[in-house]
Amino acid sequence: MNNIIECRSLSFNYGAGITKTSVLKNLDFKVKANEKIAIIGQSGCGKSTLLNLMAGLDTPTDGEVLIDNTNISKLKEHQRTEIRAKNLSFVYQFHHLLKDFSSLYNTALPLLIDDMNKNEALLKAEKILKKVGLESRINHKPSELSGGERQRVAIARAMINEPTCLLADEPSGNLDEKNAKDILDLIIELNNNQNTALIIVTHDLNIANKMDKKFDLINGRLNESL
Repeated sequence: MNNIIECRSLSFNYGAGITKTSVLKNLDFKVKANEKIAIIGQSGCGKSTLLNLMAGLDTPTDGEVLIDNTNISKLKEHQRTEIRAKNLSFVYQFHHLLKDFSSLYNTALPLLIDDMNKNEALLKAEKILKKVGLESRINHKPSELSGGERQRVAIARAMINEPTCLLADEPSGNLDEKNAKDILDLIIELNNNQNTALIIVTHDLNIANKMDKKFDLINGRLNESL
């Protein structure tokens, strides 16, 4: 089975000389189709940096990142953007919805950007919003939604193009305990239904324990936990 994402001898530093800070050190990591993986670590340990490197949003100091067997560090920015659009989606701690757009248009946005027919894109967005339990909130703007509802829209938007891998950075970090559990269950359900790999960054062991694998990021290195 091919790796969806593979990191080879990946290192990332801030600064240089006596101010150099090593965030990631010679890190190897593979993600296969349908895998659910948690990356655990304290704030500031480099978890979000690792996600950004895997997505081609940052450039490694050393080593390489392969997406669908393509070394993205050797690509131009527009090529990395195309690879991301085809293979990856993101859910962050903050929803990043457009405030003037309804739930429907926020969800359909990736398809509209990709020049899908408007009616088809909106129909697909409506279907996935129903799947995440927001059929009655389709025409509401973010200011008219609760925190949990906004995050559901963000998840629907992330999954609408059926990515091969979803990268989630503390997706329930701003929610209360019940909403956090509901959001995690929803991500896992969509992950299973769409056969999407999932990489979730968290410091919450309750979340990590629901994944197939969990890795601790300590001193710039990943160690698999049992």
